Amino acid sequence: MSLIVNEVDKWTKVVESIDQDMVPIDCIKKVIFKLEGGKQRTINFSKLKTQGLGIEDIEVVVNRNMGDLGKNIDKVDFIIDVLAVAKKIKPLTKGYLGKL
Repeated sequence: MSLIVNEVDKWTKVVESIDQDMVPIDCIKKVIFKLEGGKQRTINFSKLKTQGLGIEDIEVVVNRNMGDLGKNIDKVDFIIDVLAVAKKIKPLTKGYLGKL
C-alpha cells in the first residue's frame, strides 16, 4: 500500500491531536530520554528494526535503558512513525466510514 503525500500530512495532524498513554511499539520511530543536566539518550527503533531486532527485543532495550537511567530521567519523548500509524488505521477507518 502506498500513501499520497497529502494523506501523510492529514495523518500527521490526526496523530498529533491524540493524547495517548500507550503507543504500540511498532508505531514508534524513536524514544528520547531527556536527562537531568540537559543530556539525552535516544533509542532509534527504526535502526534497531533494520538490524533485525523484533518488537520484544526492542522493548527489552527500552526497559533496560529506563532501569539504567532511573531517577536521572526528566522526560521521555516518543517520536511517532506516522506512516506506520496511517497504515494500521487506514483500513479500519475506511471500513467504518464506508458504512456511513
